[in-house]
Amino acid sequence: MCQQAAVNMTAKEIKVVIVEDYKLTRVGLRYALNEIENINVIAEAQNAEVGLEIIKKEKPDVVLMDLGLPGINGLEATQKVKMISPDTKIIILTSHDREEEVIASLGCGASGYCLKDIDPVTLSNVIKNVAKGACWLDSNIAHLALKFFPKPENTEIAGVSSSGESKTKLTERENEVLKLLVQGKSNTQIAQELIVSVHTAKAHVCSILQKLCVDDRVQAAVKAIKEGLVSV
Repeated sequence: MCQQAAVNMTAKEIKVVIVEDYKLTRVGLRYALNEIENINVIAEAQNAEVGLEIIKKEKPDVVLMDLGLPGINGLEATQKVKMISPDTKIIILTSHDREEEVIASLGCGASGYCLKDIDPVTLSNVIKNVAKGACWLDSNIAHLALKFFPKPENTEIAGVSSSGESKTKLTERENEVLKLLVQGKSNTQIAQELIVSVHTAKAHVCSILQKLCVDDRVQAAVKAIKEGLVSV
């Protein structure tokens, strides 16, 4: 009895923030999740601007992020969250099931992608697993992400076709940076990971954007996954 009580006391509480523009959805999620042991919805926000301020201050374990937010959308907000609170895990919770949004969300740093018809108990399990470092995709959209992974018979080495011709000529270091970029890491995090200056990391990112003929990090991440330039 005492041993069980000790286990319950030491179980880590998962702090959750909900970013969702529909109040009824926010309230419903908060009520349902707060009924689950070890999950505590500490705040909710009706848009990304408010949500980012809360996240910056509270540093939650998990954020439930809608994509179709007014102002800053969920994809851009996900990138910003990873910049201001790198350890916070993000689960996209949306009704959007288009393949571009699934891939872009993963490229921006999301660890999970759920459709809004998910059962609350299942969602609570997703939150607990993602908080521990797992990735999770709704079974209804998982096949969309898999379409963009390179197939072994067509790609022998990431970024190189079976004929040996390079799809995009990146240096070895740029390939390392691109992989970190796909993981949603900021220039500062990339610099720390590769033990280089932030200026050098930024220069590599700029070179990658130019070589991939894209305008921003999100497009670079999506293209990298689509073309199999990195192993995910």
